[in-house]
Amino acid sequence: MTAAAAASVVSERLQSFLAFDYGLKRTGVAVGTRLLGTASPLQSIHAEGRARFAHVAERIRAWEPDALVVGVPLHPDGAEHENTLRARRFARQLQGRYGLPVFEVDERYSTTEALAAGARDADAASACIILEQFLRSLS
Repeated sequence: MTAAAAASVVSERLQSFLAFDYGLKRTGVAVGTRLLGTASPLQSIHAEGRARFAHVAERIRAWEPDALVVGVPLHPDGAEHENTLRARRFARQLQGRYGLPVFEVDERYSTTEALAAGARDADAASACIILEQFLRSLS
């Protein structure tokens, strides 16, 4: 579900969120709340394939989010590409494994923005940007 569509669908009971900036080798992670409307970066996951899910499970146990948010990359013109499909597959896997609502957010330029801000962990900072964008869509 896109962030725009989420605004009309996201239940008020969903207050805490864990966000992911999916990548083949690294996945950025951030946590945030609806109440504050802000997000904080967590340490990125440096794992591939199935090994990634053990780290995801640790974050979910530690933070107990009400829902998950996944950044979905698109070309500047909005067209999908190979990584778009990978991120959407990751979102479906999260929903299937953890049974939490999963929302997708257009993540165009989030990594560029994170790098421009001088982030030490650009993936986690990008996840933070993605989550804050989602939280803004809820207000």
